[in-house]
Parts: sequence; C-alpha cells; structure tokens
Amino acid sequence: MPSYLTPGVYVEEVQSGARPIEGVGTAVAAFVGFAGTGPFHRPTLVTNWDQYVQTFGAFTADTYLAHAVYGFFANGGGAAYIVRIGGPAEGAESADRNAVAQAPAPVALGGFLVSAKPGTGADLSVEVADAEGENPPEDRFRLLVRQGGKAVETYDVSTRKNVKGYLVTQARDSKLIQVTEQPGTAQSRPEKQTVALAPAASGAPGSGVARLDASEYVGDASARTGFSGLEAIDEITMVAVPDLMSAFQRGDIDAEGVKTVQLAVISHCEQMGDRVAVLDTPPGMNAQRVRTWRNEDAGYDSRYATLYYPWVKVFDPASGRNSLVPPSGHVAGVWARSDNERGVHKAPANEVIRGAVDLEIRLSKGEQDLLNPIGVNCVRAFPGRGIRIWGARTLSSDPAWRYLNVRRLFNYLEESILLGTQWVVFEPNDDRLWSSIRRNVTSFLTEEWRRGALFGRTAEEAFYVRCDRSNNPQESIDLGQVVCEIGVAPVKPAEFVIFRLSQFSDSTSLVDE
Repeated sequence: MPSYLTPGVYVEEVQSGARPIEGVGTAVAAFVGFAGTGPFHRPTLVTNWDQYVQTFGAFTADTYLAHAVYGFFANGGGAAYIVRIGGPAEGAESADRNAVAQAPAPVALGGFLVSAKPGTGADLSVEVADAEGENPPEDRFRLLVRQGGKAVETYDVSTRKNVKGYLVTQARDSKLIQVTEQPGTAQSRPEKQTVALAPAASGAPGSGVARLDASEYVGDASARTGFSGLEAIDEITMVAVPDLMSAFQRGDIDAEGVKTVQLAVISHCEQMGDRVAVLDTPPGMNAQRVRTWRNEDAGYDSRYATLYYPWVKVFDPASGRNSLVPPSGHVAGVWARSDNERGVHKAPANEVIRGAVDLEIRLSKGEQDLLNPIGVNCVRAFPGRGIRIWGARTLSSDPAWRYLNVRRLFNYLEESILLGTQWVVFEPNDDRLWSSIRRNVTSFLTEEWRRGALFGRTAEEAFYVRCDRSNNPQESIDLGQVVCEIGVAPVKPAEFVIFRLSQFSDSTSLVDE
C-alpha cells in the first residue's frame, strides 16, 4: 500500500484479476535435409520461399529439402525452421573445419554454380564456347565437360529459364557435373573460358563429408547439431526429414539407418511433448509391402508421429519435368492451412494437396483397407476432386490417441495454458490464487468450446477445471505446489460416415380400423 502524507486526490492503477490465456501457434514446421548453400546445423527461420532460396539456394539435384519447403509454403505454411546437414556446425572442432575447408567449392559462371558430382574423380573441367551457327541469340552458348582433356559431354544451352535449353535443366542429365542457380545473382551468358572443377567426395551434395550415417541426422546434444539443435526452439509443432529418403536412395544410409533416424525423430518429438513427426515411407513400395514394412520392419508405436503414403509427383524446376518426392513437406503445409482455416481441432484430412500432379501409385479402397487400421495415412486421387489426404491417424496403438487432431489439440491446449499461467509462479498460494487460475483456464477453454474444439452441448459437458482445497491439501502447499486438474472432451473426426437405408411400405404404417 502506498503512503499518503499530503491531503489531496490520488489515482491508482489496480491490477485486473483477469489474465487471459492466448492460444499459441500450431503451424511452425522444422525441416532437416541437404541444401546447396547456407549454414550447417543452425536452425534458420524462413517465412516464405524467397527467403529460403536466398539462404539455402534453389532446387538441388537428387535432394528433397527444397521440394519439401516449397510444398510447405505452397499448401499454406507460414513459418519454418531449416536445418542443413552434411557438414560441421559452427564452432565445431578444428579437424571438422579443416575437412570443410578441403571440400570442393563450386565454380561461378555468370550467375550459375557448377560443381563436380560425387565420385567423378579428378581432372575434370568445363569449357564455355560460342553457340553453333551464325549470329546465335545472346542467351545461347555451348558448355563442354572435359575429363582428362577430352570432351565427354556437350550441351547447347541458354540462360533463359522459360526455354527447353535452360542450362540448369540440361545439366540435370549430366553424370559428371551439377549446376544450380547462384542465389541473389541474375543469370547471364558467361565469358568464354575453361575452368577446372575440384573432385567431390561421395556423399550429400555440397556436404564435404565422405559418407553420411544416422548420427548426422540425430546430431549431438552438446553441440546442438541435428535434431538436438531444435530443442531450444519452443514454437516448432511439426518435424520432417525429407532428405532421409534421398540419402537412402543414394546408398548413403541403409534400411536400418532409416529406422534409426525415424526413431530419433519420434524420440525428439516425445521428449519435447509439443510437436509431431511427419514421416515418409521408403520409395517404390506397393500397398502390401508398405503394410509389411510398417508392421514388421518399422513397428513404430507413438502418439507423437504420423506416416504418409505414397509419394507425390510434382513439377521439378531443376529438370523441367515431373518427379516423385516424399509427401511430408506438402502434408505439413496442409496441416498449417487447415489450422488457419478451421482450427487445430479439425483433422487435416480430406484436403487437396496443392502442387501434386500425380501419385507414385494410385491406391484403391481395398488397398487402403490394409493400411488405414495400422496408422498409414494414405494420399488418394479422386476423379473430379483432385489429390487429397485421406487419413488422419497417429502411429499409436492406444485408441485414446488414435487421431492426429486429438494429439495436436492437446499439444495446443497444454502449451497455451503453460505460457498463459507463468504469472502464477511465486504468487501467494491461497484460495484467491486458485480462484484466479480456475477463472482464467475456464475462460480459455470456454472460448475453445465455442470454436468447436471440444465436444459437448454445454461448456460443463465439454470440460472441467478443479483447483481448490480438494486437490491442494496443506502438504502440497508446504511443498510450494499448486495442483490444477483439467479434463477436456476433444472432438474426434467422422472417419466412417454410415447411412442406413431400408425399404418401407405405406401399408405397414396403417392401423386397422
């Protein structure tokens, strides 16, 4: 209480008893994978595709990170943290830094970056020459790839993106070099020259490491690499590792390594308790093989993980044609779009995947009958309705946590209440505090019920909040504890819609007079 010594009129600001709880964000993704440029093992926030390109470059051959991020933003994603793997983190040991220093740097040619593909050997160079014919267009030139002084590949190319001969598109078929756009630089015709390319080690593009294994993804907790680097970022709600499959396809990691990494993603999400893993199936599997892989090879059981099948076919700007990519990035974008349009309580299913032109395999209802009960969320193509996510299950064997929207709703409620009640710490532990807690939590849950997130005709049916002497005895008060019990009834999706039809005759309803 202030002390008043002089007669007069005084105005005091009084702290209101209402401290509203605000809902936290639910649509922030984290992607772990390979990129042509950018920092290694440092989670970097990007909020649109242009920001990603400026930091990590555009599409890179034989990798899926860029496709996942592009699909995320195209489907409604708003913010994502990118973790580039394949090299040492900042502040790594000097031996690791030396290893990167020895890694071959790409050669810049008029707005393009040219480098040797892994395993191509030494004595490799590229020559820029004039295009054939009289008075060729200014955007045209010839690119000769030489090995041992002999021209082994020749390309008549252009610097224009919208033509078939675009350099990046043509070089996609090369067995010796890879070409990407130089971020932040306009593409122009390079000068006539011959430049040598340093030999690249086998492994991820631009990684500078001889070979990748599961530890590259899992990372080190003390160094904050891999998944461990995401622990300090509280707002992440979904985690995807699309380039796990590109490493598997290249042979850098085997089937056991795939399981090891996916288990590590699941473990990370379970330990954090506020995020869900978005997993991909290995490529090239039919429905029966996926069923066997899910039950016998993988065998995951977690309420913090989901699995999607099959892969989706999208347009690949790097090659100029359609290619198959893991669906996790596009799926994460659909989650974000559904959250923004309907709310986290709505199951992110029966939603169109933007940018998907086809599927690796078109599943029938009978094939999905094999997969849906074991938690494999299928992506289906429906005539006249596009390509849609047709499943919303977790990988949990517990029926209480079967549905993805229930898991994500609880993550949202828990995190919102956690952050919205930080003011409670060190307050006097008495009836007034308990009343304030009940009032604030009840107000928050009532609003969620009105939005349709909780099941019940009334708020009393939808949830309860108990914080009084019944669950706060003197013993817990002496320990400095405040216990607040909250029960909610989440809405669950109408997964199976059943209409029962029968015949009836008017005569059956007549009463004999």
